[in-house]
Parts: sequence; structure tokens; C-alpha cells
Amino acid sequence: MTSLPPLIEMRRAFLRGDASYDGVFLTGVRTTGIFCRPSCTARKPRPENVEFFASAREAAFSGYRPCKRCRPLDVDGRPPAWVARLLAKLDADPSQRIRAADLRAAGVDPARVRRYFLRHYGMTFQAYCRARRLADAFRLIKEGTAVNQVASQAGFDSESGFRTAFARVFGASPTEAVSRDAIALDWLPSPLGPLVVGANSAGICLLEFSDRRMLETQLETLKRRLKAPLLPGRNAWIDALRVQLGEYFSGQRRAFELGLVLRGTTFQEQVWAALLEIPYGATWSYRELARRVGSPGATRAVGTANGMNRIAILVPCHRVVNADGRLGGYGGGLWRKQHLLDLERGQGTLVPAPAATSGRSVAVEHDLLGT
Repeated sequence: MTSLPPLIEMRRAFLRGDASYDGVFLTGVRTTGIFCRPSCTARKPRPENVEFFASAREAAFSGYRPCKRCRPLDVDGRPPAWVARLLAKLDADPSQRIRAADLRAAGVDPARVRRYFLRHYGMTFQAYCRARRLADAFRLIKEGTAVNQVASQAGFDSESGFRTAFARVFGASPTEAVSRDAIALDWLPSPLGPLVVGANSAGICLLEFSDRRMLETQLETLKRRLKAPLLPGRNAWIDALRVQLGEYFSGQRRAFELGLVLRGTTFQEQVWAALLEIPYGATWSYRELARRVGSPGATRAVGTANGMNRIAILVPCHRVVNADGRLGGYGGGLWRKQHLLDLERGQGTLVPAPAATSGRSVAVEHDLLGT
């Protein structure tokens, strides 16, 4: 679990309304039962009435509801200015090395950078930089660039160091990896919170809300099932998904036109295929879903398979409810499930996701990438 900044630092940032801490922590006000962004312009409560949370999920599970003024659940796709500057610097030259001394010289605390990247990108800033370099190297190799040229262009000190790092991630030498696939991981904003998306050359293989408790396990399973490394980046499937999700959330799209990579046990794949048959705006019960896959007595097993679905929204596990009409479970949180069902029933339209230019890459923990 990602640690929060020191208490005194959060209190000062909250009292100042410091927007640069938005996304680093949230504040819950005990006297009102509301949680806010640090930058919220509402009147500041007494310090003893405030507690701090690392995510909206934690705040919600503690009994708080989102503030209507600062709207902490909204996602605008724009990181704080100091983070945007770092990402822009990397975009301009992914091969460069940005060390702790460079961060301090730019007026940014390295510990703060580490916390932010762990919270929002699932890895330390240094691990993110290394993964970016390897992703660029993999692309260059696929395009036919010689390995000795790739090593220097990707910012590695030596060809041998590059080969060692590459083999650790891809399980093969750079030459052998030409015929292999990798899973590109990116971050997509949405009206219901950030989404982590993964795609290989065949299609989308992952779409999860970034605060889902099982995300790390899902990523490990995905890497094992597809026998491919996870690297930050984009491909054509992710670009298409970004556009189609925006249309879906604005009420303009009912069906997705994307390749899907569904890998699981035989039973899981049967359940996931059946989920794709549930019409937009409709719901099935777990019992009905079990009947559809030919296992009418396996309601509990169907529910477990439903919960293991790695492609939210596109494979609509949110359309499965209890026999009495209650929501049942949902890995992304019941409040999201209700929003999705309301949207599809025409009972509420969510604002479109931000344009494609505002997204940023996301990756997974340092040890998952093996970098």
C-alpha cells in the first residue's frame, strides 16, 4: 500500500488549498461526512475534524461521500504542474537520466515524486524511467534497428547492460524478442476515475479501475497467461479504446468495436463470453448467467468467474445482479456499478472522458516489470 506524506505536510497543504497535492491524498471532514481534494475552496474545518486518505475508495469505505464543490471523483486527465513538467521532459527525451539531484535542483522533493508515481503509476519514478527506456528499445528493435544502436539511443550505458536488462524483462535476447509480443500499459481518464488499460497486438487484454484492490494480482495473472512482459506505452487498440470510451460515457456508443483478448480457465472464458451477450441497458442474474453457460447449479462459481473478469465495461460484468435486483458485487465498487447501469438505462449521462492528448502512460510495480 502506498504511504501518505507526513501528517504535518498534509495539514499544511490542505490549509493552503495547495492544488499540487491533488491526487496525492484526500481529506475527510468528520463533522460533515464529506471528503475533498486538498485544493477544495470550501471553508476549512478545524484540524482535529480532518482525517486523510490515500484514495477515494478508502474514504468511501470509511463512510464519507464526495464533495459537490471540488468533485474529488472527477478526473480531468491533467496531473499537477510539477508532474506534467517531469512527464514532458521524459516525452522529449525518454533516454535521459533524471536523478534525485536533478529533481532537487528543479525544486522538487524526490520523496514526493516517489510517492506520487507509486500512487498514480504503480511504480517509483526511477522504475518508470527505466521501463520507458525498455519500451522504446523494444519498439526500435521491432522496427529493425541494430541492437548496438538501440542500446545507446535508449539511454543505456553499455550494450551488455542493455542486453541484461532486456533479457530480464522479455525472457529473451533482443534478437529473439523480435518475433514476440508485449503488453502495452497506459492510463486512461474517465468520469468514474482513472483506468489502467493493457493491450497487445491482438487487442485489449486489460481494463481495470486503478484503485481496484485486485489489480496487482490481475496484472501478474495477465503476464503469466499471455506469456508477455508489461511495458508502459500505447498501441492502436489503446488509441481506439480511448475514443470509444469517450463516446460510451457521453451516451453516444452502445457497443464497442475492439479486439478482446480473453485468457483464463475454460470455465472463466465461457462466463466472459456469455457476459458479452448481455444487451446494453439490460441485466441478468447470476442464476441466469449460470444457466446460459450450461451450469445452472454453479451460481457461486459463475459469480467468482465474473469477479475475475480483467476487462471492465467492455466485458460487461456490471450487468450481472442478484436475483432480487440488488447490485451484488463489483470489483470497481458498487457506486461505479450503479453509475454504469444508470448510464445504460438512460437515467444519467456522464461527461465524456478527456481528449486523447491528455492521457499519460501507466505501468506496474517495479518487481512486476522485472526492471
